[in-house]
Amino acid sequence: MCRWLTYCGDPIYLDKVLFEPRNSLISQSLRARHSHVTTNGDGFGIGWYGERPTPGVYRDILPAWNDQNLKSLAHQIRSSLFLAHVRASTGTATSRANCHPFAHGKWLFMHNGQIGGYERVRRRLEAMIDDRFYCHRVGTTDSELIFYLLLSDGLQEDPIGALTRTIGSIERLARDAAVNEPFKFTSVLSDGEFVYAVRHSSDEVPPTLFHRQRSDHFMVVSEPLDEEEDCQAWREVPAGHMLVIEKRGSLEITPFLPSI
Repeated sequence: MCRWLTYCGDPIYLDKVLFEPRNSLISQSLRARHSHVTTNGDGFGIGWYGERPTPGVYRDILPAWNDQNLKSLAHQIRSSLFLAHVRASTGTATSRANCHPFAHGKWLFMHNGQIGGYERVRRRLEAMIDDRFYCHRVGTTDSELIFYLLLSDGLQEDPIGALTRTIGSIERLARDAAVNEPFKFTSVLSDGEFVYAVRHSSDEVPPTLFHRQRSDHFMVVSEPLDEEEDCQAWREVPAGHMLVIEKRGSLEITPFLPSI
């Protein structure tokens, strides 16, 4: 499974959390602690919000620990809201188009998990993407497909409603196709003002998700970054719940229920 993090708070340089902590995201790309897949070396990506209304994105297929461009960029880019992802493929090709985060307009999206029985339902799911967005699909992952389904389901007007509708539609289609493998969906979305993070699975074992709140920032991660894990500074997001973080300082945790 992939590893990722989201930072929202006072502006910092990206390397402060990507490289410096003991269990940084770059360290996790080599030695993840909370995943049955230890190495996440099938590409990486960063997406960040700056002074422009749309985010910047940098993605590549090199392992995150072996890309000097990433290290240089993270040392220079300063942002108050950014996402970063290291990828472990669940079967699709290692290509830049398949690396997270995915971007469209002001939105960024990244995902840890998979649609069970993807190859059996992929064609029907792709047919559900609105023509306005299908032309922007360039990769082959189920994660990118989910992103464009969300946009088709009204993400830009109603983010929470789009999440419940899209996840519900995927689970209904998988059920109708007699798919036995679970749909695992631990993800994050942002429009530069709000962060929406979901921990969900159609079985009882969703991928891990933790958050930390301090006076100057929030972080949402696949696994804790440092020894603060031991003193419970990091809190696990309950299965079947969503975090909604407002850039100016509020956090809400609510149950997440797909519209099935």
